[in-house]
Amino acid sequence: MMRKILSEKKGEGYIDIAVGILCLMLVVALAVSLFPVFMTKQQLNRFADEIVRQAEIVGSTNVNRRIEDLREETGLDPEISWDCDYFEGSKIQLNGNITVTLTCRINIGFFQFGSFPIEIKARASGKSEVYYK
Repeated sequence: MMRKILSEKKGEGYIDIAVGILCLMLVVALAVSLFPVFMTKQQLNRFADEIVRQAEIVGSTNVNRRIEDLREETGLDPEISWDCDYFEGSKIQLNGNITVTLTCRINIGFFQFGSFPIEIKARASGKSEVYYK
């Protein structure tokens, strides 16, 4: 009797579908928790490109007003480090290299399983377009 009950395959499809849907929901939940990380990385890349472009036009790393505008616009507050061929003070001579590295720390949340911080970096580079005599 017990062997007959165990060997029946009726209703097996329902269990397969239920397990499949459960797996699909877990994948969707993981994607939803990781999506903000990719959005932040994209915003950080744009932030770096914008301040390097401003530094190229101005010929200086003194672009604090543009940085503040971008901080308000994106909601990010990254650490900013410049690597430049300085001419005098914060001025950069024509065709001088400008490189900026932005570092931002964000939390990846896995719902009740906990969250942990990761560090995202963005780098952009360019050349100064200003000639100083």
